[in-house]
Amino acid sequence: MDFEKLEVWKRSARLSADLYRATRDLRDFGFRDQITRSGLSVPSNVAEGMSRRSSKEKYRFLDIAKGSCAELRTQIYIGIDIDYLDRDKASRWLAETREIAAMLTGLMNKVTS
Repeated sequence: MDFEKLEVWKRSARLSADLYRATRDLRDFGFRDQITRSGLSVPSNVAEGMSRRSSKEKYRFLDIAKGSCAELRTQIYIGIDIDYLDRDKASRWLAETREIAAMLTGLMNKVTS
């Protein structure tokens, strides 16, 4: 299956691009680097995993993507608390990370069945 056709890849790639745009002017380079890296890791690992041959490898990379999604959600919460992120936008990102994580779980179940 081409990863570009997967809704979870499309949504996580859009989220990653949105994170880059929203944090472009953030002067805390450490925070900006960390949140954009975890966001970028989600679609990147989906792409890499779905390009692998074995179900075991696909599952492993999807699991990494899911972990990165949880890492991103944590960073969004912190970004809200320290007033780095717009609360409304960040709340939408939190909801999106929950949905992406659920989609990843479904895809992980599908590749192992």
